[in-house]
Amino acid sequence: MALETNSDRLMSDINVTPFVDVMLVLLIIFMVTAPMMMQGVDVTLPQTTSEPLIAKKENLIITINTKNQIFINDYQIGLDNLQEKLKNILEGRENREVYLRADQDISYGFVVRVMAEIKAAGVDKLGMVTEPIHKKKNAKQ
Repeated sequence: MALETNSDRLMSDINVTPFVDVMLVLLIIFMVTAPMMMQGVDVTLPQTTSEPLIAKKENLIITINTKNQIFINDYQIGLDNLQEKLKNILEGRENREVYLRADQDISYGFVVRVMAEIKAAGVDKLGMVTEPIHKKKNAKQ
């Protein structure tokens, strides 16, 4: 009696090594490119000695950059449309609080005009965003 060996059968095991290699390469690519995809508006904020506030939830932020362009969060808008857009955004909100980030190099008059439009939209609280002054520790004055 001879034992039959079937060496012609196909192997049904899946080789996962190439799959893992491709996944690791994709992971590395995403890890390198993710910080480059961060978007926002570049603003040099004025520095103050105030302490940072702890935000409980994400708030509405109005930003003015050095080119006097106005942004609601990350979306650009003109000064003429700011009041109307803010009214539409705030009409369904309980929290009518807005934060203003303005570059330190823009004119005071323009910031005041933007603040007037924000207040005219029905904002209850308008906060100013600043950067803390980094004091040297152990420095004698």
